[in-house]
Amino acid sequence: MTSVKDRVLQYVDYKGIKREDFFIKTNISYSNFRGKSKKSGLNSDTIVEISSLYPDLSLDWLLTGEGEMTKNYSHLSDEELKNRSQSRKAKMKEFHYKSLSKMKEKGIPLIPLDAMAGFGNGDTQIMNYETDMYIVPEFDELNVEFMIRVKGSSMYPKYNSGDIVACKKLPLDTFFQWNKVYVLDTIQGPMIKRIKKSKLENHILIVSDNSSYDPFDLHTDELHSLAIVVGVIRLE
Repeated sequence: MTSVKDRVLQYVDYKGIKREDFFIKTNISYSNFRGKSKKSGLNSDTIVEISSLYPDLSLDWLLTGEGEMTKNYSHLSDEELKNRSQSRKAKMKEFHYKSLSKMKEKGIPLIPLDAMAGFGNGDTQIMNYETDMYIVPEFDELNVEFMIRVKGSSMYPKYNSGDIVACKKLPLDTFFQWNKVYVLDTIQGPMIKRIKKSKLENHILIVSDNSSYDPFDLHTDELHSLAIVVGVIRLE
């Protein structure tokens, strides 16, 4: 079975679009479409962007692999095509926020750390995992989208293994708040770490609060998805 990323590349090749041009136009890193990274999902913002830039691409086919790859819009003028693209982008964003609101009405999902990459790609992406939903009134004003349980001691004493952190998803091109804790899905796997400014260009410094773990630099192209930690439920 092909993944969403496989189908994106299939569409690009079918349309005769140079892959380099596609990644520049969509502001997507090609490294996210290679190796193990190819198996991770695309976040909803990226899908919205691709859909708006290429309105003939069938969303049903892109997300499920079913139906026709493209829709025939050859009879439309450039202005009509532009209007259709803008309308489609607006509807997709509205659908995403409505879906998120419905999930919040049921509570905040507590997801496995390795599911962080897929969060935001749609309800079905998250519901592939057995998630528990929790209503935490204190998190209502923080726009918490999901929670993750801390594993290991790398962030001790800030967080203990078993603590639950509340997260808010961010776009990859976000402005980092230095010295804040983030949940990162990277080429090295998912992790909960403190982010500091790196001395290297286009890198961030990954820091553990536990001094037994050495900090290291990570290229921003090796980030697949990103969320900031905005709260914690501490277990004694």
